[in-house]
Amino acid sequence: MSFTLEGRTALVTGSARGIGRAIGAALLGSGANVMLNDVDAELLERTAGELGQAERLRHFASDITEPGSPAALVSATLSAFGGLDIIVNNAGYTWDTVIQKMTDQQFQAMLDIHLVAPFRILRAAAESIRSAAKAEGAAGRRVMRKVVNITSIAGTDGNPGQAAYSSAKAGVIGLTKTLAKEWGRYNVNVNAVGFGLIDTRLVRPAIADGTLSVRGQQIKIGVPVQALDAMVAACPLGRLGTPEEAANAVLFFCSPLSDYVTGEVLICGGGLHF
Repeated sequence: MSFTLEGRTALVTGSARGIGRAIGAALLGSGANVMLNDVDAELLERTAGELGQAERLRHFASDITEPGSPAALVSATLSAFGGLDIIVNNAGYTWDTVIQKMTDQQFQAMLDIHLVAPFRILRAAAESIRSAAKAEGAAGRRVMRKVVNITSIAGTDGNPGQAAYSSAKAGVIGLTKTLAKEWGRYNVNVNAVGFGLIDTRLVRPAIADGTLSVRGQQIKIGVPVQALDAMVAACPLGRLGTPEEAANAVLFFCSPLSDYVTGEVLICGGGLHF
């Protein structure tokens, strides 16, 4: 079955690189209007230029962990395209250590980016979605809208060194299942995709100077080579997934193929479980 997302508007957070960029490209390729968002304004602008499709693509740089940023992002999307049909809460990063060494700042930072920011985006979008659904219902039409929240096998299985990240990603599942029950009446499918090892900068072999700068903090990224090799060996498919493969799982939940699927978690991890 083929499908098109022509005339639909999608918002994708964390979309300047990696999985988020691949999701944005997949949605564009399916005909959707797309609002890209990332904290890295320079990279975001470059990504938007590389993806092309200028008539259907906009970008809005912001730190969505700032309290007012999610509402501003939703407002910018509505202003640019006149509606909002698909929300993909993808932005995130890892900040790992064992619990006895974890600071309050680390734990809160993981909650803020992975759970609080998606909550605020969805809250900001609620009125537009509810109003559109009521108008469509009064006209005798059913229009399905989509929310896809990104979780992880760390959220479903837990993972040593990731108490904060795993807790936040487990919270995403609770948010997803609750919103599916609240928004079903508005014809919104709310689902989650949980990733395993996807080939991005966060899971590539760690190097001495491999860091991510977040609000002045230099956060070490990457996975020790031996640990990464062991996880790849434990994966039934025996390899990392690509960002495009990750995006395809998300695209299913954004498409009409999932119109009778809601409150579910699809694991895209090559069969790996921690």
